[in-house]
Amino acid sequence: MPKHIPEEALSAILATAQRHPGGASRVDIAETLMPKLAPRTLQFRLKHLVDVGRLVKEGEGRAAKYSLPQTQQGPVAGTPAARARAEEAIVPLSTTSVAVRRYLSQPPVARKHVGYNRQFLDSYRPNASFYLLPTERARLAEIGKSSFAAAAPGTYAKQVLNRLLIDLSWNSSRLEGNTYSLLDTKRLIEFGEEAQGRNRQEAQMIVNHKDAIEFLVRAAEEIGFNRYTILNLHGALAQNLLQDEGAAGRLRHIAVGIERSTFHPLEVPQLIEECFNQILAAADAIDDPFEQALFIMVQLPYLQPFDDVNKRVSRLAANIPFIKHNLSPLSFTDVPQSLYTDAILSVYERNEVDLLKDVFIWAYGRSAEQYAAVRQSLGEPDPFRFKHSAALRQIVSEVVRDSMDRRAASAYIAHWVEENITAAERERFREMAETELLSLHEGNFARYLIRPSEFAAWEVVWRPRR
Repeated sequence: MPKHIPEEALSAILATAQRHPGGASRVDIAETLMPKLAPRTLQFRLKHLVDVGRLVKEGEGRAAKYSLPQTQQGPVAGTPAARARAEEAIVPLSTTSVAVRRYLSQPPVARKHVGYNRQFLDSYRPNASFYLLPTERARLAEIGKSSFAAAAPGTYAKQVLNRLLIDLSWNSSRLEGNTYSLLDTKRLIEFGEEAQGRNRQEAQMIVNHKDAIEFLVRAAEEIGFNRYTILNLHGALAQNLLQDEGAAGRLRHIAVGIERSTFHPLEVPQLIEECFNQILAAADAIDDPFEQALFIMVQLPYLQPFDDVNKRVSRLAANIPFIKHNLSPLSFTDVPQSLYTDAILSVYERNEVDLLKDVFIWAYGRSAEQYAAVRQSLGEPDPFRFKHSAALRQIVSEVVRDSMDRRAASAYIAHWVEENITAAERERFREMAETELLSLHEGNFARYLIRPSEFAAWEVVWRPRR
């Protein structure tokens, strides 16, 4: 492989092709990739993948479709065995994970029937038990960090919110079998335009994701692994999707089954409530945000505390520590649906965490890479300025509206800073406010909601003619 094409970039193209059993067009692939590629660059990479046999091209020009190749012997690419091999070429799996997938490839009749194992939860001790190794936690922390670490919870998520709403809504819905494309999802979220010929429930699922994500980001200071957050998260995600409308945001009182699985969840409401509270208490006590995220992705779906929508709740709840700690969010970009399904089934039927851990680590790396590109395209805002933007706006507007000259403004800022800014930040904030006033001119004062007449009156005293 030529050194100038990163393997991660090629893997992203293969992942997109894998999600289109009938073949992905160049437009399909271009819509999904992040960062966006120039058409010539994408064309070159597609040609390279075809030349080395990692993609098969059918058709020419705009009608061309790209798909994963058939194996030279044995099953074709559309069979479960071939799909598994293709997925494992994209997402690196441990030996244990490969063995678990082999077990799950058997029909349910050949697999052992199991019930809920309370010991699986009871044996986990926050900050003493770990699903993630120290090296894995350290690596995730390194790739997920942002320049907003010391800012208020939710600061980073708000910076990338428009993109996060689309990415996470689409990918989480896609993992549930939703057939909306990324572009369909974008149109629905940004313009309220439903895709023609699609089930109304698919649109509802995506809109519910949007509402739930906005709830998490908007309430970043209050959310956590508590009943308020998780119940309301379920209420948002399940709106208009359950047979019993009253079940949205309420713990389960009925028996449920898991399709194509030999796992039988708890049926006693009192035990469901007890285990639900235990899961939240354990998650809240975990110090490491990545361990928190994986723990909730493992234990919440395993309990099945709600009538439905449990996995969706776990995927969005996994983002709670990332939102609160201003880490890169997890949007499940390019995660193959069948691989994720097997990862969840491995928890249900075997209490095995390795496969879900492999998917989690890979998915977080892909998401962090994506949002690093988003940050780059937006420009990296100054976290200090962002943190104090409201205070800066207040000071500038008051100085201008009260027609303060430079001496009066300096005294006012010094007094205001003394009363409202912590000692460690006073000098920097004062410098920032004074610099902003010095750089104010007729082309940028409107952002402070200052009227032209107020600005003109202030300029007379601020820049007096000699």
